[in-house]
Amino acid sequence: MSPGHMDGSIESCPAVREVLNRVGDKWSLQVVEQLGAGPRRFSDLRRSIEGISQRMLTLTLRVLERDGLVERAVFPTKPPSVEYSLTTMGRTLTGPVCSLVRWALEHREEIHEARQKFDELQGRVTDPPVVRSI
Repeated sequence: MSPGHMDGSIESCPAVREVLNRVGDKWSLQVVEQLGAGPRRFSDLRRSIEGISQRMLTLTLRVLERDGLVERAVFPTKPPSVEYSLTTMGRTLTGPVCSLVRWALEHREEIHEARQKFDELQGRVTDPPVVRSI
């Protein structure tokens, strides 16, 4: 949505800024993307999201659950089994999140090249490319 179509800016609406900060952080995006394919156990999520710690995944899931985007189901097995899934509202995020992930995948090389060019002009050492499949 273009700024001309909004009833104010993001900066003037703390509630909108807070929601965008939450659903737009790197871990939340990846959790939503993973859960978009269906319910997952904690350990499955942790294995599928490269670099996330157990603590960060726990915090991310808790905040997404609090915001009404993720639900947690506990099954009475020994030991108890816990599964996470997107709520109805959470599923409305899968389209935008998957589009953003697709865009990032399509443009990652161009972004890396732009960073290299910028760093060379600034006299900085460029980091090696990070290529990760999702």
